[in-house]
Amino acid sequence: LQVPRVLSQPTAGSESRRFTNKHSKKALKASLTLGILLGMFFVAWLPFFVTNVTQAVCGCVPAGFFDVLTWLGYCNSTMNPIIYPLFMRDFKRAMGKFLPCCRRSGEPRPSAISFSMRNSNSGARAATSLKNVL
Repeated sequence: LQVPRVLSQPTAGSESRRFTNKHSKKALKASLTLGILLGMFFVAWLPFFVTNVTQAVCGCVPAGFFDVLTWLGYCNSTMNPIIYPLFMRDFKRAMGKFLPCCRRSGEPRPSAISFSMRNSNSGARAATSLKNVL
């Protein structure tokens, strides 16, 4: 008697590897985005905080230099809305829904009432979800 081989195991292994690769790519992209954001934050704000402590200890920092470092930190805050859409597709989609310049033609503008009803646990949606649970 011969025992037939199960063909689903190699397929399951390849599916598992594909899922792992996809998950790894997402994790790598998220790590890259976080690294860029934190790196820019430290490059922009660390000199300001070091200078601030130095100013408190010795009082030898010129006011103009302190102002330049403050504006460097402000520039970092300006860069965040540029960096997020470049690296995060979900952020780009969300901004596209609410900014008139990024909305596709034919897409209705979401109203504040529909937005609040979507995020609340009241109304017909709560009744429907309760019915699905029971």
